[in-house]
Amino acid sequence: QVKWKGKDLFDLVCRTLGLRETWFFGLQYTIKDTVAWLKMDKKVLDHDVPTEEPVTFHFLAKFYPENAEEELVQEITQHLFFLQVKKQILDEKIYCPPEASVLLASYAVQAKYGDYDPNVHKRGFLVQEELLPKRVINLYQMTPEMWEERITAWYAEHRGRARDEAEMEYLKIAQDLEMYGVNYFAIRNKKGTELLLGVDALGLHIYDPDNRLTPKISFPWNEIRNISYSDKEFTIKPLDKKIDVFKFNSSKLRVNKLILQLCIGNHDLFMRRRKADSLEVQQMKAQAREEKARKQMERQRLAREKQMREEAERTRDELERRLMQLKEEATMANEALMRSEETADLLAEKAQITEEEAKLLAQKAAEAEQEMQRIKATAIRTEEEKRLMEQKVLEAEMLALKMAEESERRAKEADQLKQDLQEARESERRAKQKLLEITSKSSYTQSMNSSTTALPNDLPSFNLINESLSFDFKDTDMKRLSMEIEKEKVEYMEKSKHLQEQLNELKTEIEALKLKERETALDILHNENSSRGNSKHNTIKKVS
Repeated sequence: QVKWKGKDLFDLVCRTLGLRETWFFGLQYTIKDTVAWLKMDKKVLDHDVPTEEPVTFHFLAKFYPENAEEELVQEITQHLFFLQVKKQILDEKIYCPPEASVLLASYAVQAKYGDYDPNVHKRGFLVQEELLPKRVINLYQMTPEMWEERITAWYAEHRGRARDEAEMEYLKIAQDLEMYGVNYFAIRNKKGTELLLGVDALGLHIYDPDNRLTPKISFPWNEIRNISYSDKEFTIKPLDKKIDVFKFNSSKLRVNKLILQLCIGNHDLFMRRRKADSLEVQQMKAQAREEKARKQMERQRLAREKQMREEAERTRDELERRLMQLKEEATMANEALMRSEETADLLAEKAQITEEEAKLLAQKAAEAEQEMQRIKATAIRTEEEKRLMEQKVLEAEMLALKMAEESERRAKEADQLKQDLQEARESERRAKQKLLEITSKSSYTQSMNSSTTALPNDLPSFNLINESLSFDFKDTDMKRLSMEIEKEKVEYMEKSKHLQEQLNELKTEIEALKLKERETALDILHNENSSRGNSKHNTIKKVS
């Protein structure tokens, strides 16, 4: 509305987002190539905003926390900071070394896609994603597939982290980058030397224009007595009166106003962090803890349901496999039974033929015996006839003997065939019995299958009841709390050591692919700081 003040518009945006940690944010606009922030107590249209419509404001973080994990309470606050810092890193407004860029990209992927699943997240799924600064991509002779492979390797290690946890890990790493949360302004000292002024959550810092990573001088907020400006001249008075007053000139009066705004806001937050939390912040932290506990229980419940479902699916698959195996066994038993029946029929037929042949041979032997008797009874008158007769008798006896042996052999063969038939019938009986057993098992397995494949509807559920919590800390409570803090500290140190080892390993791995001629000035400065063992915080401590 026309009469709205800056606070009215700002509060509307915060209510729409459900944001309560409003002190970090503001509405930014650009006028004559200079950034400005909407004042809360001034009418929106009374600001020196652009005349063309629509008037555009950017809802952004104006002030940054010293420790994101301790200070950012609401999930929406963490998410907004994550989006802004991620964009600043990709736009190269915050310098990030290559190995840290890959690690941050893996947390960004975890926040967007959830847990890594090789069946879903196949090669090429990150092709359309903007995850690394162009400076990092151009610095190495590596294909997009090679970058994706290294990001995915770390992404797979983040399994189990929810979106808010992944975003917080991103911020915890990003807040240690030298240019994180620093607003830079071009200034000149009394001698006319061009310098850069940096304003952040820790204090004021003076930089060389070519080196935005390492400040020349730092003024922590707790060591500054007064800050003021007159026209374009800006004055910083240290708390220690023995130290000279630092004066510099900016390009525009509007810039000095902006610097003073940022100084006042950052100093107020610096002092607030060192006091007890307000009642509002305490309530927000209590609600955040309850919400975190509720989400943790919900995640545990879902994990249990997922585990039960996976177990049920594994049981179903095992039963289906067992059922298929039993079906195959039943089919093989049926085939064996059919073969046994065919063999028994053939043996029976062969035994019948052998028996008939034995009867026929016995009949022929009887006829030969009768013929021999008839020949013996016949009188042979001549010697020749007698000799011939004797010879015929001998032949008849031999024939009869052969016939008897053949008959006996055939009889034995018939007995053997009868025995084989008996064994075949016994095999047939056993095969039928096994088939009956397999059939009964199959029916039991099917019933088991139908009972286990269906997931139980009465899975355990949990309701979180909001109750007022009261705390009565005793000595034992304090001891337990100190032990927990010490344990968390040890875990954090181990995790930091492991993280640093991973970063060093990746740096060594990709170093051979680096194109030295494409290194920027910030890359060289960062490498020099790393070789000296300098970090953001110890550098500021040294130059304070």
